[in-house]
Amino acid sequence: MTTAEPVETGPTGRNIAATRRDTGTTGSAATGRDTGITGRGAATGRVTGTTGHDATMGSDAAAGGDTARAAGHGAARAALPPPHPRRWAGLAVLSASLLLVVMDMTVLNVALPEIAADLRPGSISLLWMVDVYSLVVSGLLVTWAAVGDRWGRKRMLLTGFALFGLASLAVLWANTPGAVIAVRAVLGVGGAMIMPSTLSMIRNLFPDPRERATALGIWATTAALGGALGPILGGALLEAFSWHSAFLVNVPVMAVALVAGWLLLPESRNPRPGPWDALGALLSIVGMVALVYAIKHFGKDGVTGEALTAAAAAVVALGWFARRCLRREHPLLDIRLLRGRAFSAGVVTALTVSTAAAATMLLLAQWMQVVQGYSPLEAGVRLLPEAVGAAVFSPLAPAIANRIGARAVLSGGLLLIGAGFVTLFLGPQPLGYPTVAAALLVVGIGLGALAVASAVIMAGAPAERSGSAAAFEETSYELGGALGVAILGSFAAAVFRHGLPVSDLASAGITGRAADQARESIAGAVEVAGPAGAHLVEEAKDAFTTSLEWTGLAGGALMLAAAVAVWLLTPRDLDLAEAEH
Repeated sequence: MTTAEPVETGPTGRNIAATRRDTGTTGSAATGRDTGITGRGAATGRVTGTTGHDATMGSDAAAGGDTARAAGHGAARAALPPPHPRRWAGLAVLSASLLLVVMDMTVLNVALPEIAADLRPGSISLLWMVDVYSLVVSGLLVTWAAVGDRWGRKRMLLTGFALFGLASLAVLWANTPGAVIAVRAVLGVGGAMIMPSTLSMIRNLFPDPRERATALGIWATTAALGGALGPILGGALLEAFSWHSAFLVNVPVMAVALVAGWLLLPESRNPRPGPWDALGALLSIVGMVALVYAIKHFGKDGVTGEALTAAAAAVVALGWFARRCLRREHPLLDIRLLRGRAFSAGVVTALTVSTAAAATMLLLAQWMQVVQGYSPLEAGVRLLPEAVGAAVFSPLAPAIANRIGARAVLSGGLLLIGAGFVTLFLGPQPLGYPTVAAALLVVGIGLGALAVASAVIMAGAPAERSGSAAAFEETSYELGGALGVAILGSFAAAVFRHGLPVSDLASAGITGRAADQARESIAGAVEVAGPAGAHLVEEAKDAFTTSLEWTGLAGGALMLAAAVAVWLLTPRDLDLAEAEH
């Protein structure tokens, strides 16, 4: 993909690019410094080469370079389309909708025990209640992003609002496990419409890279707050109402978002989308669902025939899909965007942060409720330091990146997240909440770097292909979450089992299937031990705390590796104020 070079004009209207030989440079100002996002169209006006006899005249060339640089900046600004007059109000709508979707992902974790007590689902049904949402979202992200590029991103977003609200209302009639699974599946369809649409619309609402970076900082803050407020809202609702309220709270918010979005958001689409690739859409859905399913089941059940079959299907489908995308002029997902080093750095940041955070935060929530004895609401409140750190530093991250460089902010954020996780391992013993609160605050501050990662990713694609960039980012978060629970969750389970040996259980009279249940999870150990097994319960709590500490160390190591990779990938001179495809 190429972009048209803006024509630069001086005060008299003369074409500066055409007279660049007078300043000792060649080419146009619009092809200046490579920011590393796509390698072209940086529009910074930096002099990259010299030609002709004027190149030997040092002072004249330097002066000409300064003129060219200033002219390049002016041309870049002039080439941007005018900003939408209601862009900040539109951002409020997009952020509010994202807040609700992210909250809904976490509310179920709080409501699940009450749902299980009311509907009595079997183990398979309970598993599908948890998994179906992420499976549907992962499978449809790429397809819905591509449909939005063609049909209209505003239409796609509003359709997602309506579907999300109607599915939430349908929970009133969900009186069987199968009905709850169906509601969760439809919520996943709506969520897959909403999430990439918010990012791609921000890309089009804010054509100026500097403003866009600020907007994405606000967007990232909203996502962090949603993750933190979900358990608090869920706990508060469940203390006063039935589990249905965890779903019904979505209805009025989506109704307001639907009206506000219709009035405030402009429509945008790809003017030249190319023919629809039906086979590519099918391959992406099958491949992503199979991949996430395989990852989840490798983590839960180990290497089984079912998981291996799903993994093989994922490799075949996604390999075929990637080949089609690389060979088509108008692909469903523009995989070529990964050739940009900065774009790849942003994707790596999103993927690895999601991987480490998903497992560690899940373990922390269980540790607070089972080991520390907090209620779901109390546990949610005690997880707030992460949201506070992210809420403060996410909006500031783009400005900090403008001062010290995007590369430093991305890698530094990853290092801070890793330091927070490692604090769980290196902190005072025994592990207590003050250490956890400090760790969460440091992690939250580091999460501010995700705003810069989003800015880099969304700047790495032209406006008409913003759906592909959004699909890459959202898919990175979904895959990272699944990988985190599968890989780091399995690591934590192994440490927990090591701390609760079979011999100790046998000495307490627990053998066979009961012993297997006790060693599978902290909740299982507490249930098997019963009121008379106080010593065993304490041993299980110690083993779980140890598993949390070691998982923090593993997450910190992953963040260190990611920080090094992102430092090497991100161009040294990447500037968010100038980075543009």
